[in-house]
Amino acid sequence: IHTFIATSALHMEKKLRMTPEQVLEQSKLSVRFAKKHCPDVEFSPEDGSRSDVDFLCRVLEAVIKEGATTINVPDTVGYAVPEQFGEFIKRLREKIPNSDKAVWSVHCHNDLGMAVANSLAAVRIGGARQIECTINGLGERAGNTSLEEVVMAIRTRKDFFGLETRIDTTHIVPTSRLVSQITGFVVQPNKAVVGANAFAHASGIHQDGVLKARDTYEIMRAEDVGWSTNKIVLGKLSGRNAFKQRLKELGVELESDDAANKAFQRFKDLADKKAEIFDEDLLALVAQEAGVAAQEHWQLVTMNQASGMGQKPFAKITVLEDGKEKKSESQGDGPVDATFKAIESLAKSGAELLLYSVNAVTQGTESQGEVTVRLAKGGRIVNGVGADTDIVVASAKAYISALNKLESKAQRVNPQYQN
Repeated sequence: IHTFIATSALHMEKKLRMTPEQVLEQSKLSVRFAKKHCPDVEFSPEDGSRSDVDFLCRVLEAVIKEGATTINVPDTVGYAVPEQFGEFIKRLREKIPNSDKAVWSVHCHNDLGMAVANSLAAVRIGGARQIECTINGLGERAGNTSLEEVVMAIRTRKDFFGLETRIDTTHIVPTSRLVSQITGFVVQPNKAVVGANAFAHASGIHQDGVLKARDTYEIMRAEDVGWSTNKIVLGKLSGRNAFKQRLKELGVELESDDAANKAFQRFKDLADKKAEIFDEDLLALVAQEAGVAAQEHWQLVTMNQASGMGQKPFAKITVLEDGKEKKSESQGDGPVDATFKAIESLAKSGAELLLYSVNAVTQGTESQGEVTVRLAKGGRIVNGVGADTDIVVASAKAYISALNKLESKAQRVNPQYQN
């Protein structure tokens, strides 16, 4: 159980409207209560990096006495700088008599772009042994500490940190892609470790060096973090064995021969639309199918749309609702808007569109567009994903995918909406 309360003077006065003594007492009570239900209790003093050291020591000493097993010090608003934050953690551990009774952790935000540096300083200088971080650095405002950057920094500079994370780094890139697809937040190309350009070399001098010896300009191997080194490109003439072998190399296991046959047919359909099929195309194809239920309430049959200068965008669709064919047409502010309105005129879901995100799966005008649609209704939040060389078709697939999830009885109510 993780319990927390703000300890900075600003938060106590303006947000909590509590005195320091009240905050101290509430901290103890919360840990005491949590300890009755769980042996592993973590406590965080919110806005810890801007808290008075002496008061923070009182609070942390008290919660450790109450049984907190992990003390997590947050830099809630990304205010800290590395050397200062590392010394801050060290000072807390030295001043608190029972600091050795808990694991020390940090939780840093990236408002000034120093979340990773602050976290590593807390480890190297302060002695922290847990870092709270996220895939792709996702998080509130400018994000949190990036897991992939922390892990590879500790691994690459083991000579400096002398620590290990026990993380299988070959899963970093696939996990990054999965999170990006689920959340709809695209990874910036120049993002360290997982960005598309992380191991790309454009400068002639750099290219010359890499060709002679990769370690001249690469401090880690691309394959160590999950980037594929296979340069074979599949196409419409590729056979079933080449397709299955490539999926196997990408770590994709299909459940049955029937699933393999269906996947291969989708691959051939895609190959008719674009000349070269890359690994990213295959992963998008498989991921899209993974989100399809065995019995879909809604299925897209056909669609047409038209838009242009001086004319109102228009969409016409044909869908199956539990096997029964239905047709609709609608106008909109653009082809995607018209398509969504046409679908919604049949579905009448009343769902709120929270997110519409488009990402090019690969480079070039033939690239598949991968669309993420997030819908909310009645306390439930679902994501739908669609991929196609036609962005509007991909959008329709994503919207229908989300509608099918809303229909599914297995979907859970989002915790934020529970009473």
